[in-house]
Amino acid sequence: MRSQKSQRSQRGQREREREEREREREREERREGEGEREKRGAREERERERRERRDRGERERRERREREGEERGEGEREKRGAREEREREREREEREEREREEREREEIEERERERREREGEERGGGREREERSERGERERGEREEKRRERERGEREERERKRGEKREREGENRERERGGNRILKLNPKS
Repeated sequence: MRSQKSQRSQRGQREREREEREREREREERREGEGEREKRGAREERERERRERRDRGERERRERREREGEERGEGEREKRGAREEREREREREEREEREREEREREEIEERERERREREGEERGGGREREERSERGERERGEREEKRRERERGEREERERKRGEKREREGENRERERGGNRILKLNPKS
């Protein structure tokens, strides 16, 4: 329980750090020219690699700790249940990470597109600008639709997981209570 809380707070911390980096990046963008932007791209690439290495290291350490905990021996079924739970948790974290990266990439592309459109508007004429803004509007709508679809899928997935967990907890309680109720109802049989 405590580890889940700390994972959540770590995730929250990482999210805040990412937002702060994002704001800082936007401030930098306003100050810098084209050559600086290329340098920043390389720097961001290095930062991302460093983050990935750190995350991979954390994941490997966590898995090693979990393996060592398993080897010290809990009950076999509990171990398997805990292992499956951790596996699901890990998959969920990885999926969330991928989705967050996807959203970040989309946001960056969106900003880049808007910047190009602004620069194009400063150079271009009226009709071309209208077509561009209509196309931009349509693309934005499509992206929004995709995002909503993805969020709906995530929501349904969470609901399904929650249902499975409740079911498992119910089965565990049933087992603890002494298993098969039918035997209790018909003691003669």
